[in-house]
Amino acid sequence: MNDCSIQEHWIESGNGRLYARLWQPAVGRNGDDAPVVLFHDSLGSVALWRDFPAQLAAATGRTVIAYDRLGFGQSDPHPGKLRNTFIHDEASGDFRALRDALGIRAFVAFGHSVGGGMAVACAATYPDDCIALITESAQAFVEDRTLQGITEAREAFRQPGQLDRLTKYHGDKAEWVLHAWIDTWLADDFAGWNLDDDLTRIASPALAIHGDLDEYGSVLHPQRIARLADGTTAILKQIGHVPHREQPDVVINLASHWLSQLPPSTVGWSTD
Repeated sequence: MNDCSIQEHWIESGNGRLYARLWQPAVGRNGDDAPVVLFHDSLGSVALWRDFPAQLAAATGRTVIAYDRLGFGQSDPHPGKLRNTFIHDEASGDFRALRDALGIRAFVAFGHSVGGGMAVACAATYPDDCIALITESAQAFVEDRTLQGITEAREAFRQPGQLDRLTKYHGDKAEWVLHAWIDTWLADDFAGWNLDDDLTRIASPALAIHGDLDEYGSVLHPQRIARLADGTTAILKQIGHVPHREQPDVVINLASHWLSQLPPSTVGWSTD
């Protein structure tokens, strides 16, 4: 059992309230250690991380923070459509509101899928504060394999009852969540999107985790992330798009060991 205290926070973003949850381990490395901030995937939420944050906090001795982006989970509805710059915009949007509200200074960015792209953007935008970057199943560019996976998912969600899977976590925002994912990625004006510019501005150590059976992206993605960010890859055999759910112990052991090799961080929390 993971011995963590849990806090819940409601944060004003300027466009609506964000929901965040914080897991603090009973035994930490240092009270000033930079927390791990989790960025969820295109259909994700705080609740869909399940017990992974508590396990990660216990294994690393670091506070772990997850939040629902505007329009997702328990956060307020999004006021409109996602812009095709939404991945990069996260750094100056919801994430900035989270940092300001919780007094986060130094941080570890850990993102799954599109959240991995957002973690990259945040690490690039705040290079003096991001001490480490971990991407899991992140897309670094628009690949045919990614579009094929999304197209197949669109057909699957057209079947009766499938939207109920999202309603459980997003309530009456579920349809918006689904279209925000599918419509944005399949739009013609998104075809040229990539993380190249952000990746070249990463100043922290970077680890790109990816399953070799990922249905939403080949190993070209972690390879590109590691090459441009001067990082390392961890290709997991016989694992698909959600390694932290398919093989949580593997991901937690990998991430905690890698983070343990980092030098002590600067103060992770504001004392103002």
